[in-house]
Amino acid sequence: MGPVIELIAGSYEQIAFGYRVSTGEVEWTATADFTHHAHTASVSAVATSERYIATGSRDETIQIYDMKKRVEHGALLHHDGTISCLEFYGSSHLLSGGQDGLLCVWSTRNWECLKSIRAHKGQVTSLSVHPSGKLALTVGTDKTLRTWNLIDGRSAFIKNIKQNAVIVKWSPEGDKYVVVIGDKVDVYDLETATLTSTIINPKRISSIKFLTNSILAIAGDDETVRLCDINTQKVLCEFEAHETRVKSVDSFTVDDFCVLVTASNDGFIKMWKLNLESLEPPVLLGKVNTTARLTCLAVWKPTTLQEPPPEVKTEPTTSHDVKDVLELEKKRKKRVRISTVEVVQEEDASPKKKKDELIRLLIVACGTLSHSSSMAV
Repeated sequence: MGPVIELIAGSYEQIAFGYRVSTGEVEWTATADFTHHAHTASVSAVATSERYIATGSRDETIQIYDMKKRVEHGALLHHDGTISCLEFYGSSHLLSGGQDGLLCVWSTRNWECLKSIRAHKGQVTSLSVHPSGKLALTVGTDKTLRTWNLIDGRSAFIKNIKQNAVIVKWSPEGDKYVVVIGDKVDVYDLETATLTSTIINPKRISSIKFLTNSILAIAGDDETVRLCDINTQKVLCEFEAHETRVKSVDSFTVDDFCVLVTASNDGFIKMWKLNLESLEPPVLLGKVNTTARLTCLAVWKPTTLQEPPPEVKTEPTTSHDVKDVLELEKKRKKRVRISTVEVVQEEDASPKKKKDELIRLLIVACGTLSHSSSMAV
């Protein structure tokens, strides 16, 4: 029995799609496994953990789907505005950012909101958790990059980047992080907290994914995906992935090769086989047409095999039958947990004090990278 892999995609049609991947020697197939229509507006973010899938929407809710029991688990109601970003830390915590400027930390044990932080004066556009679980980065429409101490929920460092960044992401080893502003990727070194390089993309960037600690996949407002070296700023490989702009990219590894997954406005999700050593042009393993306008993408690949779902012929729901699904959803009952917690306001502190605090946190984070398994909150 091969690895369990599912491709999860959100859409403008308010639906999250799940496709089970079947690996073959030559061609891979992705068959419809489920459609999750719990939102009443377009899906804006999706994240996966060992057991759960979380989707965020313009309807101000986070919907949780239990992949072990294959049921809707409920909704998280705390944000006031669009959910702009979601990220799981391991299997213990979910972090969310929204249009209301809040950064929320949720426990996956009981889905309680453990921390609610007033992260930005405007929208939180992106977040990323350090591999140690001690730090988080956020960027927002107030043109700042903020480093958060997740131990006490306070701001450790604030950098004025003078522009609205759309993506921030730690490298897999946690020694670097990148910030996307328009068509450029700024690369920062963690130890010195300085800008080390900048990569310019021909078009506005919509999604990035670290394939290794130095190779970054970049997609934007065109049909091409580019693999760049963040140390040399060189384009190592580029290929035309779709007929229209690429909305989102993700990846996973199987055996000794990397699989890059791309989703586009054209409705297709494609899987590409990459050799990260030779960096030859990728080979298309398989594709599936969702017939929807896709907005976001994530790969669900649990480390432990799950029981295979019953074989039921399922066709993806599209915009043509959204009304029928909405009527069914009205009849369903979902367990809803509403958490009301105090927002932790950022305290004033001198720049030197904040810098000293950041250095202390970095030492702790780097020292616990190899053996930290849960976030301290």
